[in-house]
Amino acid sequence: MKKNVEIDKKIKVFPFALFIIGAVICAVQLITRQNIVAVVSVGYGCIMAAVMLLSVVIKKKIYFWEVIGTAAAQLGTFLFHVFCGADAGFGAFISGKAGWSSAEHPLMAGDGNFFTRLAGNALLVLPSAAALWALFLIAKKTFKKPAAKNISCILAGVFLTGASVFYVLTMNMRTKPVTDRLWESHDDYLKNIDNRTSSEKPNVLVILTDDLGYGDVSLNGAIYDTPNIDSIGENGLNFTDFYSSYSVCSPARFAALTGRYPYRGYADNVIYPTVDCFSPFAQTRIFNSVEMLNNTDGMLGDEITLAEVFKAAGYSTGCFGKWHLGDYGEYLPTNQGFDYFYGSHHVNDMKPFYHVREAGGEYTVAHGTDELKDQSNATKWIHEEISSWIKEQTENTDKPFFAYYTTPWPHAPVFVGDEFKGKSGMGTYVDCITEFDYYLGELFRQLEAEGELENTIIVFTSDNGPALEGSTGTLRGGKYLAYEGGQKVPFMLRWDKNGGLFNKGETRAQSATLVDLFPTLIEMCGITDDGGKALAMPGDRVIDGVSMVDVIKNDELLHSPEVPILHMKRRKVKAIQYTVPTDVVTSRAEYKDYKYDYLKENDYLTFKYFKNIQNDNSAFFDKYRKNWLHILTDDKGENYNRTPVFPEIADEMKTRLEAIQKDFENNPRGVKD
Repeated sequence: MKKNVEIDKKIKVFPFALFIIGAVICAVQLITRQNIVAVVSVGYGCIMAAVMLLSVVIKKKIYFWEVIGTAAAQLGTFLFHVFCGADAGFGAFISGKAGWSSAEHPLMAGDGNFFTRLAGNALLVLPSAAALWALFLIAKKTFKKPAAKNISCILAGVFLTGASVFYVLTMNMRTKPVTDRLWESHDDYLKNIDNRTSSEKPNVLVILTDDLGYGDVSLNGAIYDTPNIDSIGENGLNFTDFYSSYSVCSPARFAALTGRYPYRGYADNVIYPTVDCFSPFAQTRIFNSVEMLNNTDGMLGDEITLAEVFKAAGYSTGCFGKWHLGDYGEYLPTNQGFDYFYGSHHVNDMKPFYHVREAGGEYTVAHGTDELKDQSNATKWIHEEISSWIKEQTENTDKPFFAYYTTPWPHAPVFVGDEFKGKSGMGTYVDCITEFDYYLGELFRQLEAEGELENTIIVFTSDNGPALEGSTGTLRGGKYLAYEGGQKVPFMLRWDKNGGLFNKGETRAQSATLVDLFPTLIEMCGITDDGGKALAMPGDRVIDGVSMVDVIKNDELLHSPEVPILHMKRRKVKAIQYTVPTDVVTSRAEYKDYKYDYLKENDYLTFKYFKNIQNDNSAFFDKYRKNWLHILTDDKGENYNRTPVFPEIADEMKTRLEAIQKDFENNPRGVKD
């Protein structure tokens, strides 16, 4: 006679240990409120489903404590998303192809409320929860025929396993950040900005390219021509030693908009879509939980952005191109100070990828939802949008404008419009840059025709160095590395009506970095508090950037030992860099016997110190450079370790780096007392 599947309630070591794990996961989930625990919880659920199925098939038993442990983990995850969810609760349950516009799907995006989160998350957990208890009840109920009971239990076990995997793919991953929030001081600061604008206030056009290397523009030595990009430096300033504040996309954009290193907002890695349509492992939703701290899915809404500052000062604000700082709720560009956004919330090698038009936190799909395979019209479409928007501002408003032009190029995969294919003779990568350069020229000609070019501050730079293609010049490394090639990028500044601030065609050699853009533009545009007495700089939080105005005027030293440039990766300060007058070094007693005559040819020396950095040579991927000191003044390629020659300076920089790292860890959001 066949053995019947039965419930085993005895406390046995292995099943009870699994129960303890489930109970602990539930408790940790509710106490810490961390999304990463939810990922662990659903993984545990999948493992338990497989274990119970094997128990049914092999042992003909359902262990009571395994069921209770699985139910506990499910309950913890469900309650966490109900009480701590950041949207209505449906996660990726509906296909991303629907557009995910909160205007079209009010229950699928936005904050929702307790009851919508309750309903949404109940719907998502229902299949696995129902399968779990169906398996338990079938095993508990006595059938007349053992075969029917056994088969029913096996089928329920199979369904439970499938439902558990399905829950991983569909679970809601949008949850509220668990961190200090700065909303009150954020709002108070913006309210206190003087919003009286006049025709004298300059327009601002910030142009941010994506993965464009230092050597990818002809003004910096590219082997092809970029005449319209070059015209910014030729009619303004070209900085020879400018750095992004991170070597990958999202964190660098955070730095540019806030004047703060991305550690301040837990945004120090690539931000993935949360609205991915159903796909294996739903990887682009789960990655944020793994990569980011404290449930952040983008740039936190209580960060103060350049767009918010300029909007509070009476400017019209628009963002065009790639956002890559979040795709819902407080993370959306029009909830971060922009009046209008056209472009993609995501990077062009992730799913989903499509252009949207957004205003007031609501967006609609612009050209359909299947742009990932063919992005050849992107440059033209983005140009048409920013061109139309600027024309509307200049013709129909009295306000100056702040335009943030964030082309997705030349980030891979590169695409180019039909009329520019083969135009450069150097392949799609350079064709793509050539097309962007052409449309940039069209935009400049439009500004000139509308009489706005002279009084528009134009900034051109890149978010990091090149990845698969592109040139760093002679620099070491590339994207995602803290070497020069990863963070040293083109930077040009033009403002024809600059009041004698600089002469066109000049270069600036002093180092600056992307976090400096925030205080620089505030000072250049004269944005003050409501009394008009002081520059409108936030006082409640650390602003890591320093105004570049003195560099722009006189090429004065900016980043000294007191304010070093940081090179970071995944919440770690990998290197610090600062500049000192040469005589400060050569006058030190410990160096009097060293042969440093060749260094005296320079007024300043720029030091860069690595505490621990991976080798950029893939043949020696397991090797690390530890305690390395470079003098970038005569070794821009970071080819030689100068620690043996300047051990005291290396020790000083190591101590400074460790102190900065400790400060970040103790006060991650940079909150001031």
